[in-house]
Amino acid sequence: MKIESQIEKISRFQHLELLANQVVEGFISGMHKSPFHGFSAEFAEHKLYNVGESTKHIDWKLFAKTDRLYTKRFEEETNMRCHIIIDNSSSMHYPKLKESQAFYESKIGFSVLASAVLMDLLKKQRDAVGLSVFSDSYEYYAPEKGSDRHHRMILNALEKLLQSSVTTKSTDTVTFLHQIAEKIHRRSMIILFTDMFQSGEEEALLNALQHLKHNKHKVVLFHVVDTKTELDFDFDNTPRKFIDVETGEEISVFADNVKQEYEKKAQLYFKKLALSCAQNRIKYIPVNVGENFERILLTYLAEKQNFG
Repeated sequence: MKIESQIEKISRFQHLELLANQVVEGFISGMHKSPFHGFSAEFAEHKLYNVGESTKHIDWKLFAKTDRLYTKRFEEETNMRCHIIIDNSSSMHYPKLKESQAFYESKIGFSVLASAVLMDLLKKQRDAVGLSVFSDSYEYYAPEKGSDRHHRMILNALEKLLQSSVTTKSTDTVTFLHQIAEKIHRRSMIILFTDMFQSGEEEALLNALQHLKHNKHKVVLFHVVDTKTELDFDFDNTPRKFIDVETGEEISVFADNVKQEYEKKAQLYFKKLALSCAQNRIKYIPVNVGENFERILLTYLAEKQNFG
């Protein structure tokens, strides 16, 4: 029985890794249509040439194909460090999936697969990756490293997020973002997946996000939502009981009676978040659990080019 459970665990692990790899390979094959034309087939072994660098390592064959200057990157080079942060509170395990649905149609499943996809890209570019997971506690931490063993350890931690049962866990985003900020000493790109459901003062949350930017880190916030229900409030007008999965608080309403006011407040909250992030030079990207991963990968590549 123990051996069978281990085999099942390994097969699930390989499923996440394989799925992430397929997403990245599909993205790379289509990159000739994107602003990153010429940065696809060889981008694991090359980096863009910067004016002032030695021309000794320019790949002239690649220049002939792409009309852009790249220098050869050597095995020991790690171009960037990236730390991924995932909010694992109860609200991230919404919506509750039916048997026919894929795991990445919930907010936590989407965030896990998106993280695995980014890790696959980071691995191809020989960049270092770390991971933090929080809810009402600091659940997991791994520093930024680039080895295969480290990569697999983090994939295993992501798998466990998919396997964990949903319990009532609140979000203490402010406390743990401050703790995570203190742990990341060398300049990194910090990527945060959260639904931004945090009780308390918005100012405290923004201060915590700003803290992530110390030591000149670059911060990307992916605001993960189920657009249909959480933003558009798209429910039929039968009487429904809405339950706060983090506090257990309940309210019974007809959706049509509150839809207009709900949409207004939700849109206002999104706009305030976007404005506050822009003012604090934090890249803010709202993403719907039903979307593909191209937007996430393009955002990462654009931010990496500006990392400098």
